[in-house]
Amino acid sequence: MSRALSRLRPRTSKSASKFAVFLSLVSLLAFTGCSSIRVKLGLRVAIAKLPVSSMDVTLPNNPGIAPGEQSPLVATFTQPDGKVLVTEGKGKGKVLWRDLVVTPSIVTVNKKGVLSLPHDPRKTDGKMAHVTVTVPSHPDLKAELDIPLRYDYAFSANFNGAAGSNGSDGINGTDGASGTPGSTDPNNPSAGGDGSSGSSGTNGSDGDPGGDAPNVQVQATLRAGSHPLLQFKVSAPGRKDHFYLVDPQGGSLTINANGGPGGSGGKGGKGGRGGSGGIGIPPGNSGSDGSNGMDGSDGPPGRAGAITVTYDPSVQPYLALIHTSNRGGPKPVFNEAPVAPLW
Repeated sequence: MSRALSRLRPRTSKSASKFAVFLSLVSLLAFTGCSSIRVKLGLRVAIAKLPVSSMDVTLPNNPGIAPGEQSPLVATFTQPDGKVLVTEGKGKGKVLWRDLVVTPSIVTVNKKGVLSLPHDPRKTDGKMAHVTVTVPSHPDLKAELDIPLRYDYAFSANFNGAAGSNGSDGINGTDGASGTPGSTDPNNPSAGGDGSSGSSGTNGSDGDPGGDAPNVQVQATLRAGSHPLLQFKVSAPGRKDHFYLVDPQGGSLTINANGGPGGSGGKGGKGGRGGSGGIGIPPGNSGSDGSNGMDGSDGPPGRAGAITVTYDPSVQPYLALIHTSNRGGPKPVFNEAPVAPLW
């Protein structure tokens, strides 16, 4: 048995050492995200050190991008032997985006190859987004992609009230002190001291009320043409105006003016434990546990705002594409009246 144990110990120690190294590497990757370490581990590849014959770039989620939305790029590389390499991120490949250069037009791009289009359609209306991807280590490689702007999207105009702040948690009570020890000697006994009681936890504070939503005004008109589009302007006092361009063929707009949710009440503090009675003959009594504090109450929600939609007569066939949400507030009002082009 002892020989068997001695044979097992080195293996166990060696396995533990390997596991510790593995955990260290995982922790290092998690906290630093160092690309060079990922390359050394084989989790990523350095495209500069590899032969590549061609490159292509695509938008896998959708051929276009809507205002205010993001869409990831995927670059694909083909090597002379036919092997295919793909970029990290959406492509779930090993090629690092830092080794590529993406030059965007109309859209912007982050360090992970994710494109973004501004929320305001007036900045990009009638334009075509475009990206050019190059590889500094392979000057002969270049891929270009036109990105159409799409408006067949479920847009949302959020004018909800702010959420209330959460209440603070109560403070835990302190534990009582243990009683002083007495004597357990039968010939010279003495009583143990009583433990002191734990103190009570304090109450959690109440959550703050949610903020009220403002009253919202919506203007809607139709931009006629071979492919008609709906123009919207959504405004409220003290808020920045929002503009939307919506394709009636698949698009919609939801206007939200709900009161903000109330903050959660804080948790009551836990009562401290009573101190143990001291040993002795007889032993001391243990102290009583402190009472738990009461939880704070949740704050009430804010009030919903009123929503008024003024739409041009040309929009009437598309009213079903306009949705509203102001729970507990007045019924939204729809008024038909001439509305000029909004931009």
